[in-house]
Amino acid sequence: MSTAVEDALDRFIQKSIKLPHSPDRWRIEQDPDWPSACYRGEPDATGMQSWQPTRQEQSNDLFERLELALETPIHPDIKAYFQRHWSDPLPARSPQGLLQLLFVWNPEDYERLRANLIGHALGRIKLKQPLSLFFGCTYPEEYVLTVDNQSGQVMLEQPGKKSSELVAASLAEFLEQLTPTIIEP
Repeated sequence: MSTAVEDALDRFIQKSIKLPHSPDRWRIEQDPDWPSACYRGEPDATGMQSWQPTRQEQSNDLFERLELALETPIHPDIKAYFQRHWSDPLPARSPQGLLQLLFVWNPEDYERLRANLIGHALGRIKLKQPLSLFFGCTYPEEYVLTVDNQSGQVMLEQPGKKSSELVAASLAEFLEQLTPTIIEP
């Protein structure tokens, strides 16, 4: 696994948790059919429950199955990123603007992620573009942040378009330049 990505992600999440925030920042509507290790305590009378990003304790076979489906190895940075923490999306500011980092909420969420990564990969193949795998999206524009599967570079892509823009030389470098923030609705 990519220790640099894990370390950078851990630092970002710790800064996110310590960020002064609105009272609802770490509260979410509790869904008994969608459990997560992120939940803290019990839901209140309105069904809202405290939560926080949580380290994943067990490995899974998502990326082995994804490699089989795509018939290619997956870049270790994207594996390290998605297998580090359970979390709801986290907002951040980069030198390019606002974004949301995407995560998995629970083990079942890996199936949704797998289907979406395959869909993204097939779109890239259709456009005859190199394989990339997303990990975030910009806000309010709808661009995706991806890791180029060969080089490990972070790219900004507009879904369905051939063009892409280099954002950082690596995922760890990209994560290090982020500032946690709050995106108000």
